[in-house]
Amino acid sequence: MQTVSNSIKVEKVKDSKIDKVDFNNLSFGKYFTDHMMLCNYKNGAWEVPKIVPYQPITLDPSAKIFHYGQSVFEGMKAYKDKDQNVWLFRPLENQKRINISSKRLAMPEFPEDYFMEGLTALLKLDHKWIPTAEGSSLYIRPFVFASGCGFHASPSDEYKFIIACSPSASYFAGKVKVLIEEKYSRSANGGVGFAKAGGNYAGQFYPTQLAVEKGYNQVIWTDDNNHEYIEEAGAMNIFVRINDTLITSPTSDRILDGITRKSIIEIAKDEKIAVEVRKITVKEVVEASKNGSLKEMFGAGTAAVISPIATFGYQEKDYDLPELKDSYASILKKRITDIQYNKAEDKFGWRYEVNVL
Repeated sequence: MQTVSNSIKVEKVKDSKIDKVDFNNLSFGKYFTDHMMLCNYKNGAWEVPKIVPYQPITLDPSAKIFHYGQSVFEGMKAYKDKDQNVWLFRPLENQKRINISSKRLAMPEFPEDYFMEGLTALLKLDHKWIPTAEGSSLYIRPFVFASGCGFHASPSDEYKFIIACSPSASYFAGKVKVLIEEKYSRSANGGVGFAKAGGNYAGQFYPTQLAVEKGYNQVIWTDDNNHEYIEEAGAMNIFVRINDTLITSPTSDRILDGITRKSIIEIAKDEKIAVEVRKITVKEVVEASKNGSLKEMFGAGTAAVISPIATFGYQEKDYDLPELKDSYASILKKRITDIQYNKAEDKFGWRYEVNVL
């Protein structure tokens, strides 16, 4: 693989703002590290990435991101173990997926070497920002958007690729109450639901707001055709446990190929847990709740890893899930986080060490 380390220009901040951050009281996505990675696409090619001080971006009012929404992103984390070593979790999966998303939105793919070496250079510079409290991490947000100008409805000719980071505390959502959606859809066949496109999330806000007004925390998305099948939980993949079998929807045009999702499937199989990747009907979940065979439901994603669902609502009725001592959710979350924080063997080869010295 071609290396670009010697070509990456680094512009350091004059004064770090790290001393102004209360690491004992972190909110998700509120504080940002001293630097960010920036790379421009011009004249049909990506320029060499550079590390610059975290700063605002100046764009022309005609920049196509504002008019035609060409924008995709990723979510990943950096972790510190007890010896202050820095680790990433399956970073090449994020690199591959942002290119899959970019391609769907007619945006240029970003070179793997630029991604990994730019990210590594950024973490070397800002590694002191990685919190060390139990369960905390450095949230990493790679994103790319159209920066070229013009009102013509066509792909941009210029783009910006940025990686920004935010120290975050342990994510705990408490008991989550969700509403199974019967009217609105997150995505459709042939659409961009499988991509991490900004517009996908913008489209979720209004239905989610309506659910919140009814006393729920999130929406469980169903298919766009008849709202017959359960597909995702908020901005996360969803798992359902009926008796001792763990079930999750297959990926498709509508469903994101979640990195946490695929990790859970592999770990569950390693734990000898029966796993089925198949369509799940709302009717099946409701009936399982009524007859007592529905044991667990949980969302899976980068931020919370696993977010257990305590209650789901459907057709004006709420269904409570049992509280289990040794839930699959707790077992699987511990297995994943132990790998992420270098507390256990990584038999899958998912852990990626970043040499910050």
